[in-house]
Amino acid sequence: MKLTHIWQRDLLLAFVRLVAGAYPVWHAGPPSAAQKLYFSNHTSHIDTLAMLAALPRPLRDAVRPVAARDYWGSSPLKRHIAQKLLNVVLIDRRRETEGDPLDPVRDALASGASIIIFPEGTRGADALPQAFKSGLFHLASEFPHVELAPVYLENLQRIMPKGAIFPIPLICKLHFGASEARRDGEDKASFLARMRDAVVALAPQSNAR
Repeated sequence: MKLTHIWQRDLLLAFVRLVAGAYPVWHAGPPSAAQKLYFSNHTSHIDTLAMLAALPRPLRDAVRPVAARDYWGSSPLKRHIAQKLLNVVLIDRRRETEGDPLDPVRDALASGASIIIFPEGTRGADALPQAFKSGLFHLASEFPHVELAPVYLENLQRIMPKGAIFPIPLICKLHFGASEARRDGEDKASFLARMRDAVVALAPQSNAR
């Protein structure tokens, strides 16, 4: 990444911390440098930025967020942020191109990058996540050496609710849990339910009802 892009990224993430706080809470102790697949609830367009802002810089530099091409490719500014500043893995949710939409994510994992993914597939309006889609199961099955890191994003559905253009200054915490893994013989439905439960378990009691 060019030096100009690094300072642009850091300035953008500093603004996110100013507006939203993006305070990390490490429920399982200090984070390691192991390759990870971070997965969390998805409630706003700044979820990815908040996640990156919360991660220590040495870890952040090795992380590639997964995001929808139809949103992050919809304007020159969004494309610049996604491609030059955040090193986003863009996927086609609408299947407008040939091949499996997860193939770019597989390429990123195969190259050694950690990734951020939102298994709901779309933003939700509630504090707790919707049912997870199958992509997380397939990636966990194909890359068993990659740690599965559940994260709960607290308050972002209030800071930038669906349809909002500008964020509301409130405090956001990002709760990072202990690493998970797929169990031998575990079927897709059981795995996805257990991973969702791992995210829900990180939510403060006021949200986990």
